[in-house]
Amino acid sequence: MPTYALSDKAIVLKPEDDVAVARAPLTAGTVLEDGEARIEVRADIKPGHKVARRARDTGEAVRRYGQVIGFATRPIAAGDHVHSHNLDIGELSADRYEIGVDVTPVQHHPPQAMRFFDGYKREDGRVGTRNYVAVVSGVNCSASVSQFVKDRFRDVSKDYPNIDGVLAITHKSGCGTKLFGEDHLALQRVLAGYAKHPNVAAYLLIGLGCETNQAAVMVERQRMAAPGHPERKPTIINIQEAGGIRKTVDRASQEVARLLPFANEARRSPQPISELTLATNCGGSDANSGMTANPALGWAVDELVRYGGTGVLAETPEIYGAEHLLIRRAINEGVAKKLIDRYKWWEWYCRGIEAMDNNPAPGNKAGGITTVFEKSLGGVTKGGTTPMMDVFLYGEPITTRGFVFMDTPGHDPVSITGLVAGGCNVICFTTGRGSVFGCKPVPSIKLATNSLMYRHMAEDMDINCGVVLEGTPIATVGRQIFEEVIAVASGKRSKSELSGVGEEEFAPWIIGPVM
Repeated sequence: MPTYALSDKAIVLKPEDDVAVARAPLTAGTVLEDGEARIEVRADIKPGHKVARRARDTGEAVRRYGQVIGFATRPIAAGDHVHSHNLDIGELSADRYEIGVDVTPVQHHPPQAMRFFDGYKREDGRVGTRNYVAVVSGVNCSASVSQFVKDRFRDVSKDYPNIDGVLAITHKSGCGTKLFGEDHLALQRVLAGYAKHPNVAAYLLIGLGCETNQAAVMVERQRMAAPGHPERKPTIINIQEAGGIRKTVDRASQEVARLLPFANEARRSPQPISELTLATNCGGSDANSGMTANPALGWAVDELVRYGGTGVLAETPEIYGAEHLLIRRAINEGVAKKLIDRYKWWEWYCRGIEAMDNNPAPGNKAGGITTVFEKSLGGVTKGGTTPMMDVFLYGEPITTRGFVFMDTPGHDPVSITGLVAGGCNVICFTTGRGSVFGCKPVPSIKLATNSLMYRHMAEDMDINCGVVLEGTPIATVGRQIFEEVIAVASGKRSKSELSGVGEEEFAPWIIGPVM
């Protein structure tokens, strides 16, 4: 039987872990030397999947990251493949919530050491990383018209070189929901957040006229103003009032043409990186995500926070089973309660789903992730280690600096739509299976968790974090991510931007029933 040191063939993150993650294929009969123990692999195990380091009885907890990732559903012997056939979630300890015990003061960089990026400073003081003009559809009924308007300005950069493009913000909602109900208010926050985003220089609104989400009401409630004129209301064009599709398209196109010279006046200038608000997200995760790209991104978030910037973690269903680690970092009891309240709301929201463990997608499981607990424990590492300063509702303006959390679903487009609406001006997106996500008007930087996928999809991946598995320190890759964030914020095109991806991914969260 071939014999190897466990560390040559698998990764153990914490000494107390009950499993190791295969670096390469393990064939049945292989012997792994784990300290004084000798583990005979009892089944063929694919890279990214888990091999048991020690026996677990039915019902016993199984640990990875030093934390519980699930409970054995049948006896597990040392050397067994540990996955969905013998592991599931269960009840975690009720006393695991310890508020603020891991809070340590941030060691901020001194003011004279501030780093800068080339950004667009807006009249309200916020700083953008891109310069778009937006046609915002208040309801799905005006979505096609909004696209028709945008299509008239496909080559806008030829005449207006300082504009990144004309963007149509369209969606599938805006009616069939309760007036001023949770869905309606969330949609208003999101649409207003995109219209007022620092990456949008100018915008107009297009509605139908009879919908629930009346554009004029949204303008009042969300305090929306005309670009460059905070004392004026923005332009609103309703199809029914304008006289139909053609007349609306003509009128809206004239309005966009009027806005273009104003938007083109914007110029990049050196701005402190404390003005960056970095959205973090993951999609198509694999077992490497929590060992490579996610903790490296966490390092970059910590560094940005040390410069006075903001890093945002999200995807509430994907912290399920790991939320206690964030509560330990909550700056005070009020912040902890905000997170616990959202967590409890999700338990209520998913009450018809068995224990919320539908979250790991088929691709996640194929990549070695077994339970939502395991996925969550890897996911929270994107948020680094600094204190959690605040918790925000979906699409709510992010007004607190430092490391914060936003309540969003785990589905990538819906999650990032909320983050962008909140004001994030750069996105870092980790992926192990190969997501090609983009999100206009904000650049999306793709971080590959493994070298094989990175090489296979090099045209779509910005940084290879898989080198961590080959011995490169987390901090080295984290520094590379941090420098890439500054470069992309200054105008460097991310791979998704070069591919033209990012407009169809606008997906506001439809929370309740559509009536």
